[in-house]
Amino acid sequence: MQTRLLGKNGPQVSALGLGCMGMSEFYGVRDDAESVATIHLALDRGITLLDTADMYGPFVNEELVGRAIRGRRSAVFLATKFGIVRDAADPATRGISGRPEYVRSACEASLKRLGVEVIDLYYQHRVDPQVPIEETVGAMAELVHTGKVRYLGLSEAGAATLERAAKVHPIAALQSEFSLWSRDLQDNGVLAACRRWGIALVAYSPLGRGFLTGAIQRPEDLGAEDFRRNHPRFQGENFARNLPLLDAVHGLAARKGCTSAQIALAWVLAQGEDVIAIPGTKRRSRLEENLGALGVRLDAADFAALDAAFPPGAAAGTRYPPAGMAAVNL
Repeated sequence: MQTRLLGKNGPQVSALGLGCMGMSEFYGVRDDAESVATIHLALDRGITLLDTADMYGPFVNEELVGRAIRGRRSAVFLATKFGIVRDAADPATRGISGRPEYVRSACEASLKRLGVEVIDLYYQHRVDPQVPIEETVGAMAELVHTGKVRYLGLSEAGAATLERAAKVHPIAALQSEFSLWSRDLQDNGVLAACRRWGIALVAYSPLGRGFLTGAIQRPEDLGAEDFRRNHPRFQGENFARNLPLLDAVHGLAARKGCTSAQIALAWVLAQGEDVIAIPGTKRRSRLEENLGALGVRLDAADFAALDAAFPPGAAAGTRYPPAGMAAVNL
């Protein structure tokens, strides 16, 4: 397994992590037994970085991950998040909180659900516009000082917010959406800010929420409960405009003798030694496919072809519905 440094002074983690969100929600029917088997296979194959959050489920994904790693804690670099507030009795409702007292209570709850004594990487899932980032990160830093958390991260934070946060306490990682069809970070100053401050970029949805695999040929391919049905990029005219973008990926995959998913992951991993990808899956077969990306090498001509097909802004439609977009890049 290839490893990469998590931040300027952070630990080595696997270059490819495992996003666990879809094991419990958002992408259709749950299969906890297969999900646990997938986590175990990931650890067997050298993946160390597991990613979850309190709001996935809500709450039950942390419990699932906690069960899966029991007895194998030393092999895991465990990341979880707080900040998107959900109520199990009304899971459709969302709030955002970065209040210091909430930071502390959320951490205690996550530790209990995960069944661990310390969280390796604790992210603020979304920036709370009502609370200065200095106050939130200050409370997160207290968790480091008391030994409940080892490293701090932010998710979907803008460049200015990152810099303010880093002045309070070292930020090891920024987790944001990054893929061939979500390249905003290269143009909006976020990736540059990460590199100024020695912050690793942890790319979630590196497969474009599955679109870049080519497995979704029409919106109707998504199940009735699949949250992608509510995302503009997967709807109507936007989907029809986005589908031809895949031609370059499919063509390159055919020439390389690999899958489109492996091309998409290889592109993300090739964007820098400070970039870590966390594709999500709940199936062992997909995990094995994703791991194959580590052996794919792209040359200058390959990058040129992909850049021509996927210039920044190429995708039709926003990454999230309006409410979701209002919470990113603050």
